[in-house]
Amino acid sequence: MTGDWRTDRIGAALRGENPTVLRRLASGFAVIGDVQFLPGYSVLLVDDPGVQRLTDLPRAERLAFLSDMDRLAEAVERACRRSDPGFRRVNLEILGNTDPFLHAHVWPRYAWEPAELVGRPVWLYPRERWSDPRYRLGPQHDALRAAIGGELDRLRAAD
Repeated sequence: MTGDWRTDRIGAALRGENPTVLRRLASGFAVIGDVQFLPGYSVLLVDDPGVQRLTDLPRAERLAFLSDMDRLAEAVERACRRSDPGFRRVNLEILGNTDPFLHAHVWPRYAWEPAELVGRPVWLYPRERWSDPRYRLGPQHDALRAAIGGELDRLRAAD
């Protein structure tokens, strides 16, 4: 390994060193999020770290990225619906305000979320949720990881 994969998530994925990778997709990598306070949170990473925004891609590659985002969202929805009866829906976001590379967030949302947050953007959750060790990705998420990966495989096979 060439260093902490978190400092170069895309390069680490390309080298096979990013442990969060679920599957390689047409336009990038489906990864499970580092934090799991909303179980199933996943991210689509573009496969070129020089791509900063969707409009940096030629039209066909943009459509491939958006198609992969849709595929990841459907896989997360299927897996989370099976694993948690409180599952409600998936929210999709392409923000680009912090990380300088194109990526899309796939947030499962649940009925059991705090009433003051359930209908609001995930980014309004208290900062502690993002760093609390009990929400850190770990072996306790292996079954959900496998379920999302399996759904990605089924969706690919259905195409």
